[in-house]
Amino acid sequence: MATRLQNLQRLLFPVAAAVTLNLAMFGGAHAAEPPIKIGLVAALSGQSAKSGEALTRGLTIAINEVNASGGVLGRPLELVRRDDESNPSKGILAARELVQREKVAVLFGGLDTPVSLAIVPLVNQMKVPFMGIWAAGTKITENGAADNYVFRVSAVDELVDEALVKYGADRGMKKPGMILINNPWGESNEAGLKRALEKRGMASAGVERIQDSDLDVVPQLTRLKNAGADTLLLVGNVSPSAQVVKSLDRMGWDVPVVSHWGPAGGRFGELAGPNASRVHFIQTYVFTEHNSAKGDALLAALKAAYPQIKTLADVTPAVGIANAYDGLHLAALAMAKAGSTDGKAIRDGFYAISDYDGLIKHYQQPFTPAKHDALGPDDYLFTHFVNDQIVPLKPEE
Repeated sequence: MATRLQNLQRLLFPVAAAVTLNLAMFGGAHAAEPPIKIGLVAALSGQSAKSGEALTRGLTIAINEVNASGGVLGRPLELVRRDDESNPSKGILAARELVQREKVAVLFGGLDTPVSLAIVPLVNQMKVPFMGIWAAGTKITENGAADNYVFRVSAVDELVDEALVKYGADRGMKKPGMILINNPWGESNEAGLKRALEKRGMASAGVERIQDSDLDVVPQLTRLKNAGADTLLLVGNVSPSAQVVKSLDRMGWDVPVVSHWGPAGGRFGELAGPNASRVHFIQTYVFTEHNSAKGDALLAALKAAYPQIKTLADVTPAVGIANAYDGLHLAALAMAKAGSTDGKAIRDGFYAISDYDGLIKHYQQPFTPAKHDALGPDDYLFTHFVNDQIVPLKPEE
């Protein structure tokens, strides 16, 4: 009898220990409740897979921090991902699966503006908060919905375009040519760039379109050169931006290139070749040798969680990590304010956040019913690639 009792105790001890740990971490009555699921729809494969990897890492480290502090509403957070392959049709299917089948409390979006724009009507209809942490299309948050569930911790095209034109003008730009990806993201930036130029009374040398599949853009660049362009304003993700650099090399045209942040989303340094550094592009955050205390702590956590991260070049693109990290912590605060995982309550919880000391900035009232973008023009910096590392530009560069 004693032997049977001892055997039973040995069998039950690991279970009891696990239950005790869960009780300690997630608060007694809530311990048996399932995790709160957080969804991510992003490019996890293809040319822009590095963007999805960065977003995953930023979300994961933030989720680990939240869970180590007891979770949200006494429940742990759990990340559930789907690959959109940078395709709007696949993105909307992935978003629908995460919302309807996985029952995510908050859905996070990835790199591509066309994908996010496709998802926006769904989340507004389903009343599920959507947090944009990369795609910059102005209409993602300013979508015209009377009941808007879309928030963002990322750049905004309208503001980026103003920053790009100002940066170029401060460096002597008089007549820029625009070379823009041929999709809704390019259209969004064409409108914003034209407004920024008109405000300064500046003429444009013209607008040329590029495709993701282009292997040579010399004809488009030649037309801009012949029209007198003294600077190129570039909007495109990794592959087409790399083709612009290689085509400029073939032409022997040494013209300044001022870009949106598309080159940061993948293997741009490798694909563009030795002159990748000529492209000056915007970011919201970059890890350097001298970070804030929170930045150093996050970098240490990344190195511990991902042994392949050994140098600063290995955390490129930092912008995805940073946006995702701050976005998740803000979403956790919103759920805590809501006191539930109901979509409308979480949406109102975002409005109730008064203060959060984040990685990118100290957020004060980051969201209101009239303002769903937490970052503004003062939160941008200009960078370029040095080898495979994104490095902040010095004022004189």
